[in-house]
Amino acid sequence: MLKNPKILLLDEATSALDAGSESIVQEALDRLMVGRTTVIIAHRLSTIRNVDSIAVIQQGQVVETGSHEELITKAGAYASLIRFQEMVGNRDFSNPSTRRTRSSRLSHSLSTKSLSLRSGSLRNLSYSYSTGADGRIEMVSNAETDRKNPAPAGYFSRLLKLNAPEWPYSILGAIGSVLSGFIGPTFAIVMSNMIEVFYYRNPASMERKTKEYVFIYIGAGLYAVMAYLIQHYFFSIMGENLTTRVRRMMLAAILRNEVGWFDEEENNSSLLAARLATDAADVKSAIAERISVILQNMTSLLTSFIVAFIVEWRVSLLILATFPLLVLANFAQQLSLKGFAGDTAKAHAKTSMIAGEGVSNIRTVAAFNAQEKVLSLFCHELRVPRQQSLRRSQSSGFLFGLSQLALYASEALILWYGAHLVSKGVSTFSKVIKVFVVLVITANSVAETVSLAPEIIRGGEAVGSVFSILDRSTGIDPDDSEAEPVESIRGEIELRHVDFAYPSRPDVIVFKDLSLRIRVGQSQALVGASGSGKSSVIALIERFYDPMAGKVMIDGKDIRRFNLKSLRQKIGLVQQEPALFAASILDNIAYGKDGATEAEVIEAARAANVHTFVSGLPEGYKTPVGERGVQLSGGQKQRIAIARAVLKDPSILLLDEATSALDAESESVLQEALERLMRGRTTVLVAHRLSTIRRVDSIGVVQDGRIVEQGSHSDLISRQEGAYFRLLQLQHQHI
Repeated sequence: MLKNPKILLLDEATSALDAGSESIVQEALDRLMVGRTTVIIAHRLSTIRNVDSIAVIQQGQVVETGSHEELITKAGAYASLIRFQEMVGNRDFSNPSTRRTRSSRLSHSLSTKSLSLRSGSLRNLSYSYSTGADGRIEMVSNAETDRKNPAPAGYFSRLLKLNAPEWPYSILGAIGSVLSGFIGPTFAIVMSNMIEVFYYRNPASMERKTKEYVFIYIGAGLYAVMAYLIQHYFFSIMGENLTTRVRRMMLAAILRNEVGWFDEEENNSSLLAARLATDAADVKSAIAERISVILQNMTSLLTSFIVAFIVEWRVSLLILATFPLLVLANFAQQLSLKGFAGDTAKAHAKTSMIAGEGVSNIRTVAAFNAQEKVLSLFCHELRVPRQQSLRRSQSSGFLFGLSQLALYASEALILWYGAHLVSKGVSTFSKVIKVFVVLVITANSVAETVSLAPEIIRGGEAVGSVFSILDRSTGIDPDDSEAEPVESIRGEIELRHVDFAYPSRPDVIVFKDLSLRIRVGQSQALVGASGSGKSSVIALIERFYDPMAGKVMIDGKDIRRFNLKSLRQKIGLVQQEPALFAASILDNIAYGKDGATEAEVIEAARAANVHTFVSGLPEGYKTPVGERGVQLSGGQKQRIAIARAVLKDPSILLLDEATSALDAESESVLQEALERLMRGRTTVLVAHRLSTIRRVDSIGVVQDGRIVEQGSHSDLISRQEGAYFRLLQLQHQHI
């Protein structure tokens, strides 16, 4: 509406609403459609009666077109669909014991489409309800989003323990670091000797010494190749193995956390993926590069000062006094030349999240031409790292000047003192220049390696982020070894005096003193308006969350006593929004059972009415479904999710709008499969479409977090002043 478009595309715009909410939204949509070319896809045929033209699409072809009145008089495909939906609706007011067998099944496609042209307006026919807001997790702003995770005390020893399997590589890398520490002093000594050669008065001696030092240089270069190779090769193996191990541990720790943890904004999928990718890699800097730098510098410093004190102890003492200034000056110079880049990962975290959401929701972005909007948000979040970089560049320029002043002043002091010693005859030029070159070059070498400090510091900060995940005690541990393992369950469920609010919005009370009992093998339906709390019951039974007060019990025991992983193996869940992975259809169904064979998968697919459409695909069960199942229709995805539950063969079955994405005919076919699946199992169904729950054992009407009415369909429709009867009437008006 805000976009004010000339062409309006509505793809099941009211499918997620109950009948009451749908009528309100439909009025708004009718006003929005005036004067606009509108294309509408719908399952619920009552929503398209007032459109200008309807097209019925079967198997990719338009088989019928016309207005609602014209198509009704033709008694064709559209009229059959209307009669079928009316028949389903009328059955709601009858007693389910008087069941009629289906004389025939309508031979219409799952994706029956209707085309309506107001200025041209298209609608697709399929009515479906969704749970809407109830049970849906909403991201809320968290003031602690940008909080830092300081590295825990003793983290270095913990990292060494994590690296224990690589100790042979660590030892070889340490040997390489020590060998690398001799390189700087060696080159410095040879260079100082070369300077001395230039003052020889005998050309023959000069030539002979020059050749000698050239070969020493070449030998030192070959030695450097070997030393650096040993150092970096083995420390790289050690570091990469640590990175792999930390990533695996991080992902395991992330997946172990309770669902409520993921509701927090700082733990959204984009930021967690970024932490998994970058923080684990930065940890390598906190151990491998740190050990390497420390060993190399210690060796270099010790060697240089031993040589310097042997050659000329007086100058060495002065250099020792000014050495920290030399190192700091060289270090500041290295940092400033690198742009004084610090850790900007935190500043870029929000930009990474925006970019990730833009890419993952590219269809919405493209449909609303929101590319510039996403880019604008991205650039807006880049202001912080840009400002940080500007401040750092100014600081680096000032620091570079100071470092040069300190460096040259220190060297001038050392040379002045050396010249003073030579002039007094206390020392010689050869000794002074040798000590000067050795220690100054060593200081520069040490400063270059110390300039890796930002990476090491970033590694330390990454360690804090990593250990904040690894050390977090999950509120609901699925692998609690002390909990009672579940070998088998009968399936009796009871919610006893439950108070509940979602952790991300604790002020919004969902349940207050809710009590519900479901006997073994019975089916319990939960109905009510969107946001009443129906799906929250399923979330509590799955133990995605724990209640604030009261108990959720299975077979008379509080589910908090059970080992959650073993308990969930006995519970099957089909959600309103089916979650598919970017894999093949076979793999997605096989998620329901570890070690499932292809034959078992196909059998489950047949039971869920999946096999027919999958067999018609070129690659069959090997067909990739795309990211989040984007290659499949909503109904196809839903049936794959149901097949997954069939394969699991659970004792308790939870159906959260399991048929919401299907048209009336497909729903009837699938309903038979679900009824077979429900036999002998305790089943909890959340439904907006009341025709799907007529045959359940008990129906509970949920309002404002309480069950206000409960009984069988026949009992509830006899109470003509009751909440269930009013829901039926309201829905029947929209058929």
